Amino acid sequence: MKMVRISLWILVFAAAALMLGRYYNTGQQAPLADGPGGPFTLTAHTGETVSDTQFRGQYMLVYFGYSFCPDVCPLDLQKLSVALYQLEEEGYDTTPIQPLFITIDPERDTTDELATFVPDFHPRLLGLTGTLDQITEVARDFKVYFAKREQEGTEDYLMDHSALIFVMDPNGKYVRLFSSRDKPADIAESLKPVLEKAG
Repeated sequence: MKMVRISLWILVFAAAALMLGRYYNTGQQAPLADGPGGPFTLTAHTGETVSDTQFRGQYMLVYFGYSFCPDVCPLDLQKLSVALYQLEEEGYDTTPIQPLFITIDPERDTTDELATFVPDFHPRLLGLTGTLDQITEVARDFKVYFAKREQEGTEDYLMDHSALIFVMDPNGKYVRLFSSRDKPADIAESLKPVLEKAG
């Protein structure tokens, strides 16, 4: 029995060493079977129906926010856009990367509203909306928190939410995330290993 326990612990440590090795060799977290992410079908700011399966073969950079956000969302999307522009200026082909903005405020973020908001950022950014049930399901799959916060004395409201950029691999599996601590240069540097440089 003791030998069986020892063998099991050896297997556990070997698996942990393999995961750590993948992290340090690539500078990225290895995909997690139970990590954030899942299938979705939403409506793009262009009016088209968009599914996660359309982006197989690409790395998805997924951000949850809302267009009426007064500060965090535009700053994070600008940071993401600057990272992509920096890569392109350095000669990298960024077409393997698909940035996605999924609203957590579908009540106000209609396709028309997103169509006026999204063009302020990188030209390949897609804004996605849907019903509240659809958005709630996608947010739950990505382990993203959001909640409406009413403002006293007005009909306006804010949305509390997680502010993270999820990196999903070409098979739609979670790889890593970027937080408020990451600068555009950090994001760009992390994406270089999966991109090709012209010439």
